[in-house]
Amino acid sequence: MSLHSAAAQLVTLAAEGEEHGGNHDSISALATGGGAFIILMLLLWITTRFNRDR
Repeated sequence: MSLHSAAAQLVTLAAEGEEHGGNHDSISALATGGGAFIILMLLLWITTRFNRDR
């Protein structure tokens, strides 16, 4: 397999992927970011409860 044929196959594969779209409408960026923030704050709170001596 040459470099040119491999590149041509990758271009074809990328063009097929554009038809379906890469973004999911069901995933809300605000909900994902808010959920991650809450989880990180919870982990920070748990960590500080275990390190009371500092």
